[in-house]
Amino acid sequence: MAQIFDLVLPATVASSDDKILREIKEIGGNELIISTFRILKRSIDARQKEIKVQLKVEVFEPNEIVSPRYINRSFPILDSSKKVIIVGAGPAGLFAALRLIECGIKPIIIERGKNVRERRRDIAAIHKQHIVNPNSNYCYGEGGAGTYSDGKLYTRSTKRGDVKRTLETLVQFGAEENILIEAHPHIGTNRLPKIIEQIRQQILESGGEIHFNQQVIDLHIKNEIVNSVGTASGDVFEADACILATGHSARDIYELLFNKNIEISFKPFALGVRAEHPQALIDSVQYKCVTRDEILPAASYSLVEQVEGRGVYSFCMCPGGIIAPCATSQGQVVTNGWSPSKRNNPWANSGIVVPIEWDDLKEFHHKKELAGMYFQQMLEEKCCKVAGNTQAAPAQRMIDFVENRVSTSLPSCSYQPGLVSVNLNELLPAFIATRLRKAFKLFGLKLKGYYTNEAVLVAPESRTSSPVRIPRDPETMAHTQIKNLYPCAEGAGYAGGIVSAAIDGEKSADAIIRSFKMAPSQSLKA
Repeated sequence: MAQIFDLVLPATVASSDDKILREIKEIGGNELIISTFRILKRSIDARQKEIKVQLKVEVFEPNEIVSPRYINRSFPILDSSKKVIIVGAGPAGLFAALRLIECGIKPIIIERGKNVRERRRDIAAIHKQHIVNPNSNYCYGEGGAGTYSDGKLYTRSTKRGDVKRTLETLVQFGAEENILIEAHPHIGTNRLPKIIEQIRQQILESGGEIHFNQQVIDLHIKNEIVNSVGTASGDVFEADACILATGHSARDIYELLFNKNIEISFKPFALGVRAEHPQALIDSVQYKCVTRDEILPAASYSLVEQVEGRGVYSFCMCPGGIIAPCATSQGQVVTNGWSPSKRNNPWANSGIVVPIEWDDLKEFHHKKELAGMYFQQMLEEKCCKVAGNTQAAPAQRMIDFVENRVSTSLPSCSYQPGLVSVNLNELLPAFIATRLRKAFKLFGLKLKGYYTNEAVLVAPESRTSSPVRIPRDPETMAHTQIKNLYPCAEGAGYAGGIVSAAIDGEKSADAIIRSFKMAPSQSLKA
């Protein structure tokens, strides 16, 4: 019978299978005969001077059958009269579609953007020509925002659903198996498109539909039931239920719901800046070294401090990463970050954000439930004007920002459209700027070397999460007002990242399956 060993090893030992095997034999004793072993979990502990790696290892004896690490899901050819519209082809929409297919229900995905390959040209146009296609950009298109802005798979939402199942599904469609092992799994923007294409192929081969370049502009509702949805091209799609999986930036969907008197509510969110350091600096601080050993990954960090009653914190930290222009309309500047699979760029960036509450938005209270959305938009447009109505971003060195002076020069930066030196204290609302200034000094006390003028702050980091929640019944997962409308994932305010969005999409699909009284034995736990 396979045995499990928990090991804590120096990084130099943990990088060699032969050395790991010797450690296992020392612990197991002479009576332990090993045919093979495999790593189940791996994490790095850099708290002490000597870097340690924590491993959970499964050991097999001779003649013992090595069970598969995971079992592929099976997707049948559809033959069903039941159809479900899915608005959005991000992780929530794609995983919802896969789940519906498993139980014999036809998904009809309607996506405003282009397929994952065609998106690349529009993303390149943002970088090089400062042109934003409002339907095809970093946020919109097949795969959703995560496809071209990182592919981080780490989530704390383990109570929401089966994280392991989600990761195994990604491996089934082409992700490397190491995402099943690492404590902070990550695919990388350079590898995600192929995985998304494989998922699309499966949906189509099973008989599902995917319609690109179709922006939903109306929900046709009668007797609290969605009968069909209309698109900007004039097409109408009918189905038995509708999943809203539109992501956190689909502002037109929020306005559509608001104008149709469909219940929504304000949701607190966070806003701030992207802080970028040289990756070598973060490595030296975290690993307590002059130069990072090549066996170690690019170092990351996670920071939080209470400042004037609120937690100012790092968000979406990207080691070896890039700051990206993520506006969804011309006349806006929005920043986010991503890392390639190797995380080998010379910079490290992270959002540093401040929570935004209802009382902070008094000048937007007349916008009611959409107050947070209009607050985001106001700042994004203000940043664009400061940058000369281009995709260049307002920026300032970290210590200059804290000491309230304009930077006479800016360091090299990964943000390709360029930077404009401004005093961010005059650009950001005072309640945000004040907390950020205090937080950066406190972060410097916690992470020696972090507080430095080698770091540049780029504004704004404004799309951390949805500023709107679309309420749903916790039992049925359906909207509290529209019986067959299923709002889910980031766009509805119920998830934050690829894995949690995928889980929420599957749960929404399973709620529909239960409502159709189909295949209850296959249903996921709610």
